[in-house]
Amino acid sequence: MDQVKQGTDALFILLGAIMVLAMHSGFAFLELGTVRKKNQVNALVKILVDFAVSTIAYFFVGYSVAYGVSFFTGAEALAAKNGYELVKFFFLLTFAAAIPAIVSGGIAERARFGPQLIATAVLVGLIYPVFEGIVWNQKFGIQAWIKATTGAEFHDFAGSVVVHAVGGWIGLTAVLLLGARANRYRKDGGISAHPPSSIPFLALGAWVLAVGWFGFNVMSAQTIDKISGLVAVNSLMAMVGGTLVAVLMGKNDPGFAYNGPLAGLVAVCAGSDVMHPAGALVVGGVAGAIFVAMFTLTQNKWKVDDVLGVWPLHGLCGAWGGLACGIFGSQALGGLGGVTFGAQFIGTLLGVAWALAGGFAVYGVLKATMGLRLSAEEEFEGADLSIHKIGATPDREVSW
Repeated sequence: MDQVKQGTDALFILLGAIMVLAMHSGFAFLELGTVRKKNQVNALVKILVDFAVSTIAYFFVGYSVAYGVSFFTGAEALAAKNGYELVKFFFLLTFAAAIPAIVSGGIAERARFGPQLIATAVLVGLIYPVFEGIVWNQKFGIQAWIKATTGAEFHDFAGSVVVHAVGGWIGLTAVLLLGARANRYRKDGGISAHPPSSIPFLALGAWVLAVGWFGFNVMSAQTIDKISGLVAVNSLMAMVGGTLVAVLMGKNDPGFAYNGPLAGLVAVCAGSDVMHPAGALVVGGVAGAIFVAMFTLTQNKWKVDDVLGVWPLHGLCGAWGGLACGIFGSQALGGLGGVTFGAQFIGTLLGVAWALAGGFAVYGVLKATMGLRLSAEEEFEGADLSIHKIGATPDREVSW
């Protein structure tokens, strides 16, 4: 029976890893559909190559930083393991690789390829794993201190803060250091529209992400005996809450409609295992409102050119999810309890601060030493032709 359970757990978490791996195609198509046509190829290539670099960085450095596990042993020793330990690495890698995938959407259409790959290696190999280890592996005694101070540890079941808020706030630092796209904000104070290239591809990306998210959340139990239907239903309720509010506030705009469910899913990750479904519906609805309001504010008023809105979607909705866990996870509001708002506030604040510090450090050094941005000519021509030497529809671009 032990062997059967070990095999079942390995299969369970492997399926979760595959579902979250599929989410990276969702990141790619969401970005592809949102950017202009001359940057579609770059969107597709970035997500794939970022994932490859993330795998190397996390395998050789990041996983050891977070969990103290090293793969520097012979294949015989690795093969002797029950398989679960290796598959767990794969599962957690897909979470780690979400960090550069999130950042990618914010810096689209004007970022250089090489410096971003270097940033990916450092973020996944060092910056992200430090906070991951603090929250999910009791590193540095910080969780023990939070519990002694507030009566509970910081609770983040599936990464509202560990993955999404950290990725979103790092993305904000990259966007600020990179600057706005050319001609996005005119000298006369006007704003030039940079419309999405493909609403169908944008919608496809959002659907793939939403479906994969149930692996992201439910499989965070990591063993079959801890699987929770509550997590699945809460994820569903937050998804629809975010959708409906975003459609209402966004006045039927498809960009808001398809980011609304993602906002809800980002926010529910942290407390999906402790909330009541009605609470999850409210959490998702508030997240949808946060995204629409803050995306509009950052783009039109503050003139922060965050192309896919990764800061409001992941950074702010992720932080809201961390706080919401302490509110709607309480027994007073129908939750299972075992969480406190104080712990959630401290943990969320710590994640945001670490992301800002790490993001400004990594992208600040790269900007000072290598430069982050395409030249004006390259940006005008588009990242597809400037970097990859081919467009999304090459048959139309061949000159005889």
